[in-house]
Amino acid sequence: MAKTTSSGNAVSHRDILLAIQQGHYAPIYLLMGEEAYYIDRISDYIADNVLTEDEKAFNLITIYCTRETNVADIVNSAKRYPMMAKFQVVIVKEAQNLLKFDDLQFYAQNPLQSTILVLCYKHGTADRRKKAVSLIEKNGVVFESKKLKDGQLPTFIDDYLRRKKVAIDDRARMMLVENIGADLSRMASELDKLCITLPQGETRITPELIERNIGISKEFNLWEFRTAIIERNVLKANQILKFFNENPKNNPPVMILATLFNFFAALMQAHYAPDKTEQGIMRHLELRNSWQFRDYRTALHNFSARKTMQIISKLRETDAKLKGIEKGNASDADIMNELLYFILH
Repeated sequence: MAKTTSSGNAVSHRDILLAIQQGHYAPIYLLMGEEAYYIDRISDYIADNVLTEDEKAFNLITIYCTRETNVADIVNSAKRYPMMAKFQVVIVKEAQNLLKFDDLQFYAQNPLQSTILVLCYKHGTADRRKKAVSLIEKNGVVFESKKLKDGQLPTFIDDYLRRKKVAIDDRARMMLVENIGADLSRMASELDKLCITLPQGETRITPELIERNIGISKEFNLWEFRTAIIERNVLKANQILKFFNENPKNNPPVMILATLFNFFAALMQAHYAPDKTEQGIMRHLELRNSWQFRDYRTALHNFSARKTMQIISKLRETDAKLKGIEKGNASDADIMNELLYFILH
């Protein structure tokens, strides 16, 4: 497999999976980054598909790293020759725990071509200035798995479901985005559950299906709350917040604040986008679909740049109060009610 670089440049997880599907394997993969989902997807695909079931018995090794794990043990496993197979696969989980990660440079300099060594380095990235990383990049694949931005989540959902030949309603999609967020592993799990529970003969996920199987109310959820605020629908916004206040375990204030902060921070960017056309703002906010722009178009009309800045400041103040700073005797519900009144008036 040809030398590749990080997902921020030339290679994506799709590039790697496609190459593997075509039988083009690298002798060593470094899968690193903040987003665990793509690291797991690539490593699981390699573990499941490179070897036959009979070959896996002797040629599939999984090593779970702790702070005590010795790099020499990994290298010794990687230097074994396959038994009655063309390749052996060595999956190294939690490689970020290796205290002497850079010692892998001695193996990476001349990796065994009959071994496929997969290093899963989560919750951060290895220092690219280290010799081991540069040698892996030279002789194998270095992939950086980055957290998706909020605007990319709808596309993730659509792509995931497209592979399963399932569609989703716009409203249902945003219910998932606002209530699950950028936890891609959980998102994929919930999408799998929805696909399994689709009635026979149906291929479209609806808000009703989500409400029945995931427990997100189709009427009282974060997306509906955000929409009510954007449209300045005072009655509906207060009804939903009342529901949230009565069910704080399922609708914690911190999650509500995060949703509102992300939206109004993006709205502030839209107010000062150099190109105020729909396409210009979509490019500026990295929105993938025109339906994602609809909320911003409405909000740009309903909230001036000055009011947007004041709301962002109020959200920060509210976050501090919820953490106990100058909270006084106010309850969390009182603080959230005060915030909503400020936003809508």
